[in-house]
Amino acid sequence: MIERIETGIAPSSAPINDAVRAGKHVWLVAIAEDPVTGDIVEGGIEAQARRCIQNLEIGVKAAGGTLANLVMVQIFLVDSADAAGMNAVYREFFTQQPFPVRATIVVKELLAAGLKIEITATAVLD
Repeated sequence: MIERIETGIAPSSAPINDAVRAGKHVWLVAIAEDPVTGDIVEGGIEAQARRCIQNLEIGVKAAGGTLANLVMVQIFLVDSADAAGMNAVYREFFTQQPFPVRATIVVKELLAAGLKIEITATAVLD
């Protein structure tokens, strides 16, 4: 059975969820969207990466976990030149082993205008 995790971030009018749970597994997706205003965060890759990871943190916390429960992270970047800035921010949040398995993929574009990054993740909860 799949359970929607209410994070308060995904728009309720759209046919999407930003977090779902099936058993001990939680699947999450985050963009650089301010959860209060719904606007895409401005300020470059560092600001957008930070907001994405903070949104992931909100989602996994709503499911009863922390970022330490993430086992897989997939990062989608529009510009490969943004990898260094994204990595610097990523290191702020993921500071101890075991780190989640991670893939970074460069894409042509993301759905929302101005979006530089999108992250998906899988968590395993006790």
